Amino acid sequence: MCIRLGFAVSFWRLFPALQQPCGPSFTPALSRYLRAESVTNDLVLFEHRRPRFFRLLGLFCGAQAGFWAYMAHFGFTSLRDTREKSPGQEPEQQKRNLGSPLWRAGFTLSCLTVGELAAGLLFSLRSVCAITLHRGGEKVTIATAGFFGVGSSFSMPLRHISSMAHRSEVPAMIPLKVKGRPLYFLLDKQGHVSNAKLFDITVGAYRKL
Repeated sequence: MCIRLGFAVSFWRLFPALQQPCGPSFTPALSRYLRAESVTNDLVLFEHRRPRFFRLLGLFCGAQAGFWAYMAHFGFTSLRDTREKSPGQEPEQQKRNLGSPLWRAGFTLSCLTVGELAAGLLFSLRSVCAITLHRGGEKVTIATAGFFGVGSSFSMPLRHISSMAHRSEVPAMIPLKVKGRPLYFLLDKQGHVSNAKLFDITVGAYRKL
């Protein structure tokens, strides 16, 4: 009996991470020692493809960029400085000279800034449409929507991916941090998760990057 008790204590001390309490906000410590070697074939863990939506989003961003570029061109070429042409104007009217270099430059830069619509384009680049876990569980491929729905993908080791929140804690989007890439990748909760348990201990697990 004493031998069994001593063996149990030694085994418990061998894995100190198992002694840490588990909370719902992160993957339990036991899952850190679980590996996905049981994956004998490539498995699509997450999939949510919306090519039509991102094509429409790209067209909308392109139309807005064209409109605001025209407005910037109009403001820079058509607004004239009336300060010298009308010397008899009152001081209050001279202050509202929209053709002055300062007003013209500010209006042009404002139109160009709004016309870029960087938020819509970045959303297309960071919206995940599929995640594939490769055989052995050590490598994953992330596919994003891309501009106008033209998808792009890249592969990297699983250890370079960290989920910043559990899928049960977020209302709409699961933020995914990828090492070496700026901003978060977003997983829509309306997407299909083929294996929830395997997703939670691989792609959906939190890691220190």
